[in-house]
Amino acid sequence: MRLFRAYTTVTGFTILLTLILSQGCAPVGPNYKKPQIQTPDAWHEAVSQEVAKKSGASLQTWWSIFDDPVLHDLIQEARTSNLDVQIAVARISESRARLGIATGKRLPVVNAKASASEFKHSDKGSFKEMAPQDGFHNQSMFSLHADALWEVDVFGRIRRQIEAAGAEYESSVEDYRDVLVTLFAEVALAYVDIRSYQQRIVFARANAAAQREMLKLTRHRYESGVGSKLDVAQARSNLANTEAAIPHLEISLNSNINRLAVFLGQSPGSVQAKLAEPGMIPSPSEDIGVGVPADILRQRPDIRQAERRLAAHTALVGVATAELYPRFAIKGFFGFQTASFSDAGGWSSAAYGIKAPVQWNIFNADRTRNWIKVREEIVKQDFLSYRNTVLTATEEVENALVAHNQEQIRRKWLQEAVDATREAVELVIVQYSSGLTDFNNVLDTQRTLFSQQDQLLACQANVVLDLIRLYKALGGGWGKTAEPGLHS
Repeated sequence: MRLFRAYTTVTGFTILLTLILSQGCAPVGPNYKKPQIQTPDAWHEAVSQEVAKKSGASLQTWWSIFDDPVLHDLIQEARTSNLDVQIAVARISESRARLGIATGKRLPVVNAKASASEFKHSDKGSFKEMAPQDGFHNQSMFSLHADALWEVDVFGRIRRQIEAAGAEYESSVEDYRDVLVTLFAEVALAYVDIRSYQQRIVFARANAAAQREMLKLTRHRYESGVGSKLDVAQARSNLANTEAAIPHLEISLNSNINRLAVFLGQSPGSVQAKLAEPGMIPSPSEDIGVGVPADILRQRPDIRQAERRLAAHTALVGVATAELYPRFAIKGFFGFQTASFSDAGGWSSAAYGIKAPVQWNIFNADRTRNWIKVREEIVKQDFLSYRNTVLTATEEVENALVAHNQEQIRRKWLQEAVDATREAVELVIVQYSSGLTDFNNVLDTQRTLFSQQDQLLACQANVVLDLIRLYKALGGGWGKTAEPGLHS
């Protein structure tokens, strides 16, 4: 009998040791390998050949090229107060907690239990025939024990879960970074629009003042008998059209200021006072450095997020595959049970047990294989989505390069047109005052000047807006840190 007990004990420990060592086996399912995506060797736009050679401003703080303290303060305020950023931070905390849950499955589940009871049989009950002459006595029972269940990860189900949760956590960090990239660009775009509308309003009012003086001149000439009433009517019409353009610009200005307030996590109208004074459209003071197309794979958070999502779903294929195999576990308990509290802790009151249960859902194979198929198809979708994200990013950079380059060319010609038309206005007013030309020439040149000045200001803003869109397309605006709150 003793030999049999010894044999049983040795066999049990051998089984347990085998299960523990088997955790070193490779987990089932595909091992993730980061996909290799081909990108162009250089940007197609010709200007980028020179642009790519320049170091340019740091992508992490690209807004510093404008040397605008107001813009810098707005971006820093958005970083700390924007609600989308706070939501992204909360998502990181959630995914970190999920990773902790998955990692915790490596450890056994242990439950500690304790109880104390006292009971007495009825002297007149079902045990009355067994009752002693003086009746049953009170009986006490004290119990203290712990039981544990540990799943032995033979086929890597838990390891794949941890792998998936880790990739999801990294994906949430990239989502946070992507929110920063978008937010900083949107703040800068709104700010440039605000300064653009302010300047356009300034020029519109200046043109209105000049046209008001022209109206006085036409009235004076009419009252002096050297001009016609038609000239006065045309001058009034020209002034009214210019004045009518200002409210529309004011509406757009107000909308952009309110949009900026929302980016800052504030109520619309709360930043009106800060931006009440018109300011100049910011102009970059440094070169643009865009690098090569392959850089966007390393910098764009949305691409990095898509890759991490692909990694997470690849690991989940392994989790599903592990359901085809049995699950092994080690279950045991150890404790003390005694009728006298003073005897608790003695070896004679000890109780223990251990076993190795096996669970295998052998009748669910078809359902499991279909679930594996679902996971594999999700991986295919993620891979295609990853490729599409890369293509979209490349497109956005190309478009921003072309737009920035062409707007600079357009700005040059508009500036020349404004200079020439301004000179023409001065000349035609002198001629009209001298009676050498009619008022139609004055009217046409003033209208043309107002239109060209407005176009020039819009174009100057577009040059800067396209530059901001370029830095956004390059994934600029975040530091190479692991978590929010740690800025490089």
